[in-house]
Amino acid sequence: MHPQSRPAVVVTVLCTTGILASLVQTIIIPLVPRLPELLDAGPADASWAVTATLLVGAIMTPIAGRLGDMYGKRRVLALCLLSLIVGSVLCASTSSLVTVTIGRGLQGVSMGVIALGISIMRDELPEERVGGGIAMMSATIGIGGAIGMPAAAVVAERADWHVVFAATGLLAAAALVAVLRLVPESPVRSGGRFDAVGAAGLAAGLAAFLLAVTEGSVWGWSSARTLGAFGASAVVFALWSVHQLRVRGPLVDLRVSSRPQVLFTNLASVAVGFAMFGMALIPPQLLMAPEETGYGLGLTMTQTALLIAPSGIVMFFCSPLSARISNRFGPRVTLMSGTVVIAVGYLVVLATPFGAVQILIASIIVNGGIGIAYAAMPALIIAAVPVGETAAANGLNALMRSIGTSSSSAVISAVLATMTVTVAVADSPAGAQQLAAPTAGAFTIAAAVCLAAALASTALTACVPRTPRPRAARRSAAESA
Repeated sequence: MHPQSRPAVVVTVLCTTGILASLVQTIIIPLVPRLPELLDAGPADASWAVTATLLVGAIMTPIAGRLGDMYGKRRVLALCLLSLIVGSVLCASTSSLVTVTIGRGLQGVSMGVIALGISIMRDELPEERVGGGIAMMSATIGIGGAIGMPAAAVVAERADWHVVFAATGLLAAAALVAVLRLVPESPVRSGGRFDAVGAAGLAAGLAAFLLAVTEGSVWGWSSARTLGAFGASAVVFALWSVHQLRVRGPLVDLRVSSRPQVLFTNLASVAVGFAMFGMALIPPQLLMAPEETGYGLGLTMTQTALLIAPSGIVMFFCSPLSARISNRFGPRVTLMSGTVVIAVGYLVVLATPFGAVQILIASIIVNGGIGIAYAAMPALIIAAVPVGETAAANGLNALMRSIGTSSSSAVISAVLATMTVTVAVADSPAGAQQLAAPTAGAFTIAAAVCLAAALASTALTACVPRTPRPRAARRSAAESA
């Protein structure tokens, strides 16, 4: 049977690739405290095992989307999975910092599969299945994180850390086979020549910007390296924009991207990405902080990961709700609804004492809102761009989310590192010792910043132009009248 006649199979396979790509982002988080020991490197050098994936993922997402529009979305998606396999094998076979960093960079290429999968669904699924399929693909970021953190935490405490990457490689290989056998190649292509200069400029500008954002707290925000990286990014992007406006067949069509529906959706995506990563950073540190701080619960990595895992799963199950809201009221209302729910979740953090139940409730609310919001973004983008540019446009939207998450990581980490208190921990693994931990006020400020980001995303979404209600909604309204 041809895959086109089995839309459920296509959706399942593509969503599996999205889960794997998002899993790559989170499986290393429980290992972060041990990376210097595992890789025999200093803390600053060992952090490249995390940074490499973020950098490469952000850079490759719009590039993979453009290549998919030109040469075939399934073909490029398969190449992204192949890169994930190779990167996983490298990480699973060595403890060398350089090799692991290269492997993590290759794993980061897989982030392109989400935008490619969304575009394949638009091209291949029946019209009535597109909205639901896109919503589920967008929400795979949540389920990947929900699976990745507990699994990696268990391994980090009880087994060889290489097992995490070996398992990722095997799953990616199975997904690659499934894609090649069950997902059809989209006939929709934009053609033209690949804008290599534009790709190089985008990579250079993003690398400089994200390096400054991710390393600013280490280098110092007013240091020459940080300011130089931000300045270099600004110069490169200015030149890159001129090139994109002049070249025929640009990597990113800035004229399309400047349309209000695309522009404000992308800006809102930055703010939503910021709020999302805040909930990935704040709860684990609250739950794992020593009880001597007065607010911490002293949980282990595994206990913490299992406690917050349901919130990521909620994100996935909110995607059908997002599709229904979009079908009835349009994706603009859906995105705004999601951002309001996110804001409510952070209000719970600010209005209640720090405790396991309160943190779980807040995480569920925030991640539910993110699931609703993320599922609406591709629908807004797709409705405003030409058919031959859907993968590139969704790749750019995914990049905006990555900029939001990277910025969130830098800002929140800086807040938590600046406001600290020293406590005496009597039952630590190394015996009685003094430990510097963030103050309760630091977590309050971090949550307030994320609340501000959620409210900013609501305001930006309000600037998205209203569009006619979906045909199905109008038909339903007419029938009920």
